Amino acid sequence: MIGDSAVSSSTKNNAVLAISVGGLIAGTIDLAQAMILFGADIPLSIAAGLIGRRAFSGGVGTYVLGLLLHYFIATSAAAIYYGASRRLRFLLEHPLVCGLFFGIAVELVMRLIILPLSALHARGPYQLQDLIQGLLVHMVVVGLPIAFTMRRFAK
Repeated sequence: MIGDSAVSSSTKNNAVLAISVGGLIAGTIDLAQAMILFGADIPLSIAAGLIGRRAFSGGVGTYVLGLLLHYFIATSAAAIYYGASRRLRFLLEHPLVCGLFFGIAVELVMRLIILPLSALHARGPYQLQDLIQGLLVHMVVVGLPIAFTMRRFAK
């Protein structure tokens, strides 16, 4: 009985570690690339997804809200990958291919579901160049870090 509790606790600790590290790494790399490409006000744009256009005139609190939302989204993506990897073991066995496809899925969900439902109601039409850039960036800076983190920590 004690052994089962120790195994359960160890599994839970691995899950929390894998999800936390995966979300932190992917979130940080994604935020850094977005700030390089689009400027340091990216967290205000993220906050605007929740509170609308008034976020763009917001101060430090709105900026922090954007950062928290960004890391919440990245950690949620890591949690989804972790959960899927419990049933689909090939996600851990083939992190390169699976991470690239997961990055595609993250970009498409954000662009086609989350952004249209956000307070900004961001819908296309999208430029092909923007779509390709978004797909490539999320494949590399979100999908791969999450997949390889899960392989490392979620055993």
